[in-house]
Amino acid sequence: MAEESSVQEYGEEALVKEIPPKAADLSKWYTAACWKAELFDYTPVRGSIALRPYGYALWENLQRQMDDRFKATGHVNAYFPLFIPESLLMREAAHVEGFAPEVAWVTHGGNEKLTERLAVRPTSEVIIGVMYARWVQSYRDLPVLINCWNNVVRWEKATRPFLRTMEFLWQEGHTAHASHEESTEEVARMLEVYREVAEDVCAMPVVTGEKSAGERFAGALHTFSIEALMPDGKALQAGTSHDLGQNFAKAYDIEFVDKDQQVKHAWTTSWGVSWRMLGGLIMTHGDDRGLRLPPALAPYQVVIVPIPKKGSGESVTAVARQVRDRLVKAGVRVRLDDRDEHKPGWKFSEWEMRGVPLRIEIGARDVEQNQVTAVRRDCEKGDAGAKTGLALARLESGVCELLDAVQHGLHEQARAYLGQHRFEAQTREEFFDLLRRQAGLVRIPWCDDAVCEAEIKAQTSATTRNQVPLEGEAGPVSCVACGNPAKTRAYFARSY
Repeated sequence: MAEESSVQEYGEEALVKEIPPKAADLSKWYTAACWKAELFDYTPVRGSIALRPYGYALWENLQRQMDDRFKATGHVNAYFPLFIPESLLMREAAHVEGFAPEVAWVTHGGNEKLTERLAVRPTSEVIIGVMYARWVQSYRDLPVLINCWNNVVRWEKATRPFLRTMEFLWQEGHTAHASHEESTEEVARMLEVYREVAEDVCAMPVVTGEKSAGERFAGALHTFSIEALMPDGKALQAGTSHDLGQNFAKAYDIEFVDKDQQVKHAWTTSWGVSWRMLGGLIMTHGDDRGLRLPPALAPYQVVIVPIPKKGSGESVTAVARQVRDRLVKAGVRVRLDDRDEHKPGWKFSEWEMRGVPLRIEIGARDVEQNQVTAVRRDCEKGDAGAKTGLALARLESGVCELLDAVQHGLHEQARAYLGQHRFEAQTREEFFDLLRRQAGLVRIPWCDDAVCEAEIKAQTSATTRNQVPLEGEAGPVSCVACGNPAKTRAYFARSY
């Protein structure tokens, strides 16, 4: 679906007067909310966005959370070239076929036509495979556990900020191992890291499982994913982990002498998460007032808004600065909004729209009572617990407790939504009806057959999201979609 928003395209004055209701049109709400919160802006390059400081801070926090976990599991960071010679790309036929429609090509350098086209990396398996072939000679060189933070380009026709852009930021891990047992353990380990980040950091519950052959990463033996469910009933693939077997090792000559003195091909993996996860958490948590950001990721976890009155301005401002300094010392990301040109009510709306998890209001009465007033963004206005008086004597611990409560509250709200929109279809009629209505994730016993999968997609626009093995069945089970013997239990949904 092409980009839709209440934001005018580049070249005209971009303006969002107000964020439209989320339930009425999620697409328009999403783009308007992201733009008005100054996460991104449009550029002269079709399908590419500029990430503004507030949006980049969100990405940096996600990056930091993942990078710490990668390093804790033994991985190190490296960097590889943006350009890939065509002859190298062509070595792995299935990989090339899978990415061919999305590859951007460089044909000229300056005024000279290149003798060989260069692909702008859509992903880095190829160039990394070539380098690993140089670096790996013996079993002593294994495992190689490398992650990259970079940008990639995929020539998308329909784009939407964060969810699908021609150029995007991501991480891609690439590892090489001496045995398939080791590489499959790596694939599972990194999928679990992604699940943990999605749920514990982004407060976005996900479903894990394996992709069907038709949805598998080009050139992989197996692909596993985490799938989130958006408020419109569409699924969002938020992260993938690929078992590449020996396919890329054979294509790019990644060989080593094993302990038995035999020359063998390495077993490789790759895994990646992009800024698409940010788009997912924005859609998952936002409301009609704008963003609602989990404290673990929010650029500002707390915003302090002084409410001075005539004769109390200096004392209120002094306390506000003390509160800021104490919270900064405690490791809280905080912003003191003491701008004179805006009234407190305007500031409340501004920071609510930007999704700051906790607002601290300080007025003359608060100063007199040695307290501040804390307002949670995850609660509706007027809800019990939305506004709390917090004694200055326990400022740091109280703020941390409230931030934990907001993080937990957002996750619980999203988990409840996912639970209400996961279905087990018992009949073909029920299955197709749920998919056509875009009701959510619909699971069935499935035959794992490409013909059945294509028919479901043709009739409903839904695809397999992921699947798990059949377990605990007393006897043979039939595929709900076509009636043939079932091999797995698979989730289907429309998707982004």
